[in-house]
Amino acid sequence: MEVIARIHTDFPDKFGIPRQSGLVPTLRARIIFEPQYRGVDWIKGIEEYSHLWLIWEFSKAKKEHYSATVTPPRLGGKVRKGVFATRSPFRPNSMGLSSVKLEQIVLEGDEAPYLVVSGADLLDGTPIFDIKPYLPYTDAHPEASGSFGEAHKDDGIAVSFPRELAADMPEETYRTILAVLAQDPRAAYNKKPDYVYGMAFGQYDIRFVIEDNVLCVREVVSGRAAKVK
Repeated sequence: MEVIARIHTDFPDKFGIPRQSGLVPTLRARIIFEPQYRGVDWIKGIEEYSHLWLIWEFSKAKKEHYSATVTPPRLGGKVRKGVFATRSPFRPNSMGLSSVKLEQIVLEGDEAPYLVVSGADLLDGTPIFDIKPYLPYTDAHPEASGSFGEAHKDDGIAVSFPRELAADMPEETYRTILAVLAQDPRAAYNKKPDYVYGMAFGQYDIRFVIEDNVLCVREVVSGRAAKVK
């Protein structure tokens, strides 16, 4: 398996990344091809598709030994399911699958051509093995059953994020962070009372607490190097 590209997102850490692709449509990312695949011929015709499949590696979730069962966070970390009945990153071949929307093809600059996509659920720098077009006539199955994933698709948390705490933050970034926080980045089995959480997003460090089942942002520290242009 060869790495064909790497994705650059606003998530330098795993904490805060949406649990599935498409949950936060305003998340932008850049797909930068490796030098040997950095040519317009590799992506000729890709502009004819609105969405793409990304096949990638859980590069920061590797183990020497794997179990046949895992405990999905959405089930509180107490119910065991077969690893092949989940999307757990801890699997014999640590490969991930994400559906993203193609927003732009950039043809100028040192890293061109590269793709700008939205809705990605990947860590910054994640290696990508393949990109395939999303075909709605065969890839979309609205009638499909989704087990516990479907049952928990609307899980989330109310968010209090006073705008004055992010006075220098662009409005689009502010609304994107709101949407990310509303997914509740905490693991279902590790919700600590009286604890100050920190979520890195682009150049910001968002610090929050949970009060009466509301996620309350208490501080925004700026200064991280922005990853997505």
